[in-house]
Amino acid sequence: MVSDAQQAAVPRPQIHVQNVVKSFSGRVVVDIDELTLGDQPIEGLIGPNGAGKTTLMRMIMHSTELDSGTITLSNANGGGDVVISDLPTYWMAPNGLVKSNQVIMDFDNLTILDSMLLAVSTAKYEKPHRIFDEPKVYADNVERMREYMEYFDLGDPMRFAGSAGEKKLLDIIRCLLLEPKFLMLDEPTAGLPEEVTEKVVGIVRRLAAEGTSVVIVEHDLNVIWNLCDEVHFMAEGSVVLRGSPEEIRRNSTVVEKYLGEGHV
Repeated sequence: MVSDAQQAAVPRPQIHVQNVVKSFSGRVVVDIDELTLGDQPIEGLIGPNGAGKTTLMRMIMHSTELDSGTITLSNANGGGDVVISDLPTYWMAPNGLVKSNQVIMDFDNLTILDSMLLAVSTAKYEKPHRIFDEPKVYADNVERMREYMEYFDLGDPMRFAGSAGEKKLLDIIRCLLLEPKFLMLDEPTAGLPEEVTEKVVGIVRRLAAEGTSVVIVEHDLNVIWNLCDEVHFMAEGSVVLRGSPEEIRRNSTVVEKYLGEGHV
């Protein structure tokens, strides 16, 4: 088992956000002078609805355009810095930057197996003439897919995901199959029962121990307090506080504007 000290010492990538602004219909929803994500193995991003948390994550993935500013990925493997705000969205996942979906994204006509294969099928297999290569894609990834299927008790891979919770888990599994170096999770436990939430928490801890940087947006504050090494508090588009879970939950501003006395 990896100790907390060993986990913190593992080299891991960071994201640097500088002078980033985003507005919708004249309303500023993100305005951040400087922010570094990935200082700690697992970091939380919390704040009231409309604070700009999901928009910031989408800006990092470049699925939402920046009005101005720069976002840089520091490669922990010695590859230097990459200005990802200049790169297309499709560059991100193959290079280790992965984000889960806040809103369930699923394909009603895909089985659980096909949905997983969608994640592991690289660009070279997505051309019409490569349609018969599916058995190879399956063979190369079946052990990892089976591991996650068993871990989350999903059962028969040839069936369709039935509940919203199963579709949420499939989205998380697709992220895991991409072997992320920097993983952003947007409300990953929303709607999940407690025992499944514990499994999600467990696998996030394992990823972080292996060197993946994790940033999690979550309204279940028990997950934030028990999982994160550091927490960023956003309000009105800016990160206004940063500290340990204990420091954030005891801050009078956070309590007044977001938590309420019941969460302290």
